[in-house]
Amino acid sequence: MARKTIEQRLAELDAQRASLKARLGKQERANDTRRKVLLGALVLHRLENSNDPDFTKRLGDWLRRELPDFLTRDGDKELFADLLGKAPHAPSAGSNEGAAS
Repeated sequence: MARKTIEQRLAELDAQRASLKARLGKQERANDTRRKVLLGALVLHRLENSNDPDFTKRLGDWLRRELPDFLTRDGDKELFADLLGKAPHAPSAGSNEGAAS
């Protein structure tokens, strides 16, 4: 049985390394997506089930203020039509972050 050369072994290790890096990248993207989904689920849950009406109002107001500029695709905006329908459609010239406290 012929023994592999050092160059062949290095090439195999490079291929394994590339494969592992690809798997790691895929896993990191999946974790990032899961975090976003869970955070979104928490926000929607709080909007629908909070026992603090003031918090619910502030959260809803914040989302109506921030989401229109964050969402760029029409399909994405349609997903939030129930929430964004209450928002005024005036263009935002600046940030109002300090106004609602």
